[in-house]
Amino acid sequence: MASIKNLKKDINYTLGDIIEECYVWELLNPKDDSKKSEAIIDEAILAFDSLIEKLNAKNVENKKAHFKAINAELEVKAKTLVEKINNL
Repeated sequence: MASIKNLKKDINYTLGDIIEECYVWELLNPKDDSKKSEAIIDEAILAFDSLIEKLNAKNVENKKAHFKAINAELEVKAKTLVEKINNL
């Protein structure tokens, strides 16, 4: 892990791209119900808030392990959200 700054950027870009993909799906499928894509967007926003909150935690004993765990959680969350988008 290079830095906290890069991890924040990864979180922002990854979840931002997922949200953007939901908006693209809504534009390409105007007749379909957009409640499912809106639920994915809400879930991505909650994941973003949760990950940033964990990232900014001050009382951490092993910082390296803590940041690796956040990175792993980001990957898992992003994969599940992408799978949900693909199933729309």
